[in-house]
Amino acid sequence: MAVYFDHRIEAPESSGGPSQVAWHPTQPVLAVASNSPTTGGNIDLYLQQGEHVGSCHVDRPFQPTVLCWHPTKPLLALGWETGEVLLLTHPSGEQTPLPATHTACITLLEWSSSGSRLITGDQMGVLALWKVDARGRLQGSHIVKHDYTKPLTYCIFRPAPPGEDVAMLARAAVGGDESALDMFNWRKAGNGPPLKMGPQEGLVFYVGTADGKVHCVDEHGRSSPVLSVDGSIQKLFYLKRREVLAVVTETLLLSQYTLGPEGGAQELMKVKLSGKSGQSADIVSTETGLLITATGEQVIRLWDLERDDNYVLSLDESLGFEKGEVLNCVSYCTAKEILAAGTNRGRIALWRMVSQPNTRTDTKAQWKLQTPTEIEGNVTQLQWGSNLNLLAANSVTTVLILCEHVMSAHFGQQVAAVQLTPSQLSLTMFNTNSHLTLRSDMHIKGVCVTKDTVTVWNGKQVTVYEPSGATLRNTGSFLCESQVLAVHDENIYTVEPNRVQVRTPQGTVKQLLAFSEAEGNPVLLSVCQGYLVVGTDTAHIKVFDLTRREAKAHCSAKNLVDLTPNLGALKSVKCNANGNQVSILVTQVNGRPDHRMYFYDVEMDTLSHFDFFTGRPPSGISQADDTERRPLTELSERCPVSHFWDENEPRLFVCETVLVSSPQMDHLDRVDVLVVTFFCTQEHGLLLQDSYPKPAGLQALLALDVPYYYFTCKLLFRRGGISLPEVSIYSPAAQSPHMVSRRALRDFQGLENCEKATRDAMLNFSFYLTIGNMDEAFKSIKLIKSEAVWENMARMCVKNRRLDVARVCLGNMGNARAARALREAEAEPELEARVAVLALQLGMLEDAEKLYKSCGRFDLLNKFYQASGQWQQAVETAETHDRIHLRTTYYSYAKYLEAIGDKSMALVFFEKSDTHRFEVPRMLLDDALSLEIYVNKMKDKNIYKWWAQYLESQSDMESALRYYEYAQDFLSLVRVHCYLGNIQKASEIANETGNRAASYHLARQYESQEEIKQSVHFYTRAQAYNNAIRLCKENGLDDQLMNLALLSNPEDMMEAACYYEEKGSHMDRAVMLYHKAGHFSKALEVAFATEQFAALQLIAEDLDETSDPALLARCSDFFIKHGQYEKAVELLVAAKKYHEALQLCLDQSLTITEDLAESMTVTKESKDLSEEARKELLERIADCCMRQGNYHLATKKYTQAGNKLKAMRALLKSGDTEKIVFFAGVSRQKEIYIMAANYLQSLDWRKDPEIMKNIISFYSKGRALDLLAGFYEACAQVEIDDYQNYEKALGALTEAYKCLSKAKGHSPDEHEARMAELQHKITLVKRFVQARRLYEEDPGEAVRLCEALLEEPDLDPAVRIGDAYGFLVEHHCQRGSFQAYRKLEDLQKMLPSLNISYYVSQGSLDALQRAVGVPLGRGQLSGRGDRRDSGGEEDEVEEDEALVSHQGD
Repeated sequence: MAVYFDHRIEAPESSGGPSQVAWHPTQPVLAVASNSPTTGGNIDLYLQQGEHVGSCHVDRPFQPTVLCWHPTKPLLALGWETGEVLLLTHPSGEQTPLPATHTACITLLEWSSSGSRLITGDQMGVLALWKVDARGRLQGSHIVKHDYTKPLTYCIFRPAPPGEDVAMLARAAVGGDESALDMFNWRKAGNGPPLKMGPQEGLVFYVGTADGKVHCVDEHGRSSPVLSVDGSIQKLFYLKRREVLAVVTETLLLSQYTLGPEGGAQELMKVKLSGKSGQSADIVSTETGLLITATGEQVIRLWDLERDDNYVLSLDESLGFEKGEVLNCVSYCTAKEILAAGTNRGRIALWRMVSQPNTRTDTKAQWKLQTPTEIEGNVTQLQWGSNLNLLAANSVTTVLILCEHVMSAHFGQQVAAVQLTPSQLSLTMFNTNSHLTLRSDMHIKGVCVTKDTVTVWNGKQVTVYEPSGATLRNTGSFLCESQVLAVHDENIYTVEPNRVQVRTPQGTVKQLLAFSEAEGNPVLLSVCQGYLVVGTDTAHIKVFDLTRREAKAHCSAKNLVDLTPNLGALKSVKCNANGNQVSILVTQVNGRPDHRMYFYDVEMDTLSHFDFFTGRPPSGISQADDTERRPLTELSERCPVSHFWDENEPRLFVCETVLVSSPQMDHLDRVDVLVVTFFCTQEHGLLLQDSYPKPAGLQALLALDVPYYYFTCKLLFRRGGISLPEVSIYSPAAQSPHMVSRRALRDFQGLENCEKATRDAMLNFSFYLTIGNMDEAFKSIKLIKSEAVWENMARMCVKNRRLDVARVCLGNMGNARAARALREAEAEPELEARVAVLALQLGMLEDAEKLYKSCGRFDLLNKFYQASGQWQQAVETAETHDRIHLRTTYYSYAKYLEAIGDKSMALVFFEKSDTHRFEVPRMLLDDALSLEIYVNKMKDKNIYKWWAQYLESQSDMESALRYYEYAQDFLSLVRVHCYLGNIQKASEIANETGNRAASYHLARQYESQEEIKQSVHFYTRAQAYNNAIRLCKENGLDDQLMNLALLSNPEDMMEAACYYEEKGSHMDRAVMLYHKAGHFSKALEVAFATEQFAALQLIAEDLDETSDPALLARCSDFFIKHGQYEKAVELLVAAKKYHEALQLCLDQSLTITEDLAESMTVTKESKDLSEEARKELLERIADCCMRQGNYHLATKKYTQAGNKLKAMRALLKSGDTEKIVFFAGVSRQKEIYIMAANYLQSLDWRKDPEIMKNIISFYSKGRALDLLAGFYEACAQVEIDDYQNYEKALGALTEAYKCLSKAKGHSPDEHEARMAELQHKITLVKRFVQARRLYEEDPGEAVRLCEALLEEPDLDPAVRIGDAYGFLVEHHCQRGSFQAYRKLEDLQKMLPSLNISYYVSQGSLDALQRAVGVPLGRGQLSGRGDRRDSGGEEDEVEEDEALVSHQGD
């Protein structure tokens, strides 16, 4: 445990009250400024234990104002109220005054980060910048001076950007990194900027003034205003991570600014900090952006500038603070993450930061308040020292240096020593159960005890004491500067550079154990039995055998650096009783403790480890099978802090571990400190034996000595240095408390006083059980007869989960009940649940609870809590994890509360379990008043009813009626009113509410009084129609009988119908009732017998295919006779007489609807008709639909009948092109393809390319190539007639010829003739196309070919004569020849009625008319269509008329 021992400074008598303190940043030197109203001011320097440095005393007749240490050199800058600035050197005391620059009180002194610059500032606003060399000597006068005219209040340097880490680069260069080598190569150019030797020194600084302005002074000394705030500036902070400047004024106004590259500032945030007004605030900041303020309140206020969050830390009176105690000052140690605050009652509060990155709780929970340290006076200033263990406290009258010290403690040979104060030890001798107190005249830094001696040392002197009765006597003392020490028998082992000294108790050196330069200097010593293990500062370990007269090396020195990655230094080394195993704790290179526990096997020369962060050993360390199965999450996320071997058992090792934070783990329900025990052997490696949470009130593990763990107790420190344990074990002989508490190992609980043989047998049993060697385990305990020993072994089985061994142990114990429970638990699927049953039988309730939680059996955990009386935990478990048993748990808890007499809480839980309607009245039955109050409060109908029944049983009918009404129990109301004779009131209730039970009860009452009508009425209201029908039949109420029968069930309807039929009257009612009851045959029989045709009509409407076929046929004949053919058809279809129904439709010309056709369609699965008959029926239906013009339905039925040709014909008649195309596509039959194509040709396929595409596709699929050839010919003719496009026509004719050549005609002669004709047509068209194409190159030849073409006798229709003449006319018109007119006349003679403009362009006609000077007449339109490329229809007619007129002339 770490505590703070206070050292008062040895101040000179002339010094006044201290006003300021300042630690040197790197050396343990404290500067104290003091003021005296008579002598003036003094400056003194002190060492870490308060020793005054006489050579460094400075006094002046005026007051000092500012102290500031150089960051690295022992150089102190002093500022005085007269403006003098002095540099004081430690330890020489040399004083160097700065040249006179200031005439007012000095308010600023600030060194740059490396100490090359010093800033001074005064009350008048004068600022000076001084340069200091590497030796700390002033370089002439100031290099910069500015006058801001306002008092200067604060100043900070802006950090420089980080440079390259030269050490890291050097390592990389040695490792072969070329880029790192290039950076060290100064002459190599072109590889980026030169190497920056980082970190660089920032020379830019900011200074704040009393009027709220902040100025920036750059590295060249130029000053510029940056920002302005309201109020005097108290503090400036620079947040390096965000590059933000924070400003705090005296009024606690916080502002944040971003700084631009040119000096400008932009405000990010402005907020008023909370604090006590009129009180000067002590403000500090951390590197993580945390602002901490103390303003004389009872809390410390923290503002997280990074997260924009704020919270407070308060004092805890349970730790010794007083009510109303206020906090004056604060200081934060970044390296240790400790916040210190001084109070007005002389206490120093310490908060330690606890990192919990995975939790989302209040940020305040991250700070843990420690036990306070108490001094005298009002603490006004605190400051942490350079070596992290020093804290200076200014208490107005004096200054105390608090030195953190780890309390010394040691255990050996059943003797324990614990340090209480700097010079006091508490000794406990467990063999004699005695207690002694040792008071030494020196500050004890270490202690080592044996059964015969107590050795203490302080790093300069060693003193040896021996017990002598109830006192301790000094048997030897000598000077020795060893920081560590070990004792064995009569020898004392101390260290000095490169060797270990073996001394006598008087200090005489008997032997030297030398270490080489490579092995390093010994820094760690530990003795166990006859072996000494030594650890050096170069991470070497060496074991010595002390059992002989002289110490002898047991093994050679082992270098752990080569075997352990990232090893920084050895922290602790211990060896076992045989000297063959060494356990090692180390720190990493970064100074953090390693979370691995290392084990060095001396004989095998191997190093292994257990990783407490992962909770698992490496693959090289053995684990027992059951241990591998056990969840090791309890051991994960931990770090070892101490370790011990048993002094007598070499296999047994114990380690104390603490929980560390991790973002991946949830630390809920996990203990902070866990003591873990292992078996460690060469054969089986490391075996987990037990894990044990450190008990509350104990400080730390001290030792392991079977059968006990030994712990030091926690201390409470009070004013004056007195210390008391939190857990005290008082000796009968001494009233002072013991400082060591022991706890039995798990395997030895109840066997603490057993003999050595039993102890060894238990250890062997535990070891063999751990490794799974059951034969050896039972062999080791075969001679044990004690039931207590067998019970302890059964307890071991709980930890190791060996139920097979537990059964043997229970048998030897004779515990039949536990054996039976264990046998019954075998039905549980989880091993942990079965082991928990064993734990319960052995009274290990905590283990059982953990086991149930680990396997997730919260139902069993709930039962366990209930059985053990932990009802609160049982309810919480049921609410969170076992909700299926929640109401049962509530009920059980309520019964328990009732049993202990807590009826008010029992009532609450009965309500939660939803059993209060019965249980609460039962519970409160003896207290009628409370029960009535509860009934009226709950307003529950069920409870009202219960209470009314209770009152009725007590003959309180009036109250019973009132509560029955509250409960809306109308039956009970009517029953009571009938009992009281208020039958009229009962009738009103029954009529108003319509309650069936009430109406039935009332009907029975009326029937008993022979009031038949009222009885029938209420039987009807109660829907008891059979009783009402019974009364109607008995009393001849025929009219009501009919209505009641219709309301009742079919049985009652049949009964009433039989009644009417027997009576012979109202036969129509009998028919209707038979019909409604579903007895159609009887209804029809009575209807035919009584000739009730209207009733027959109604009955027939309800007949369907499920009715009797004979009945259907009879009804259909009836409807045919009466001309209702449609209804007759429906009945015939229902009777499955499809042919008769179809014939009736044909005879009577009834339209077959789709619904009717579907009803006559028999499915393939039906067995009523054969497949041939089914198809025949479908075709007849389709034929009928064809006659009626319903082609789509006919198509559907033909298709269902499998006759696709008829289906296609029906579809063709419908003219539905889309469906025709679809049907042809899905039918895939040749004939259907041809039929579809023929149909599509009848459409206007010239305007729809999709139709043309389908025609070609269908003819091709139908193999009708002759028809496809005819279609191509038609296409060619369309191209000629409509578009005069002979090229496309030629292509179509070519395709036609190809198709025709592939086709097979019926007559070969006809086929040959058709092909010849088609070939001739192709030839003519090809000649005309050739003439047209040749015209551009050889017009004469083209004209000759065209004229030759006109000589052909059967030119038209292959090439239209008009097109040939038109070609010639166009040619002659272009040549201006009169032949054009002659050709035009020849054309009109051959085709008198032809429209000339259809073949000759309008431009050619106009030119010809001008050439001949005769207007051309206009002929009649030939009717072959419009010319697609001509101007317009009217122009063509005019040109034709002109041409005819010309011919007439």
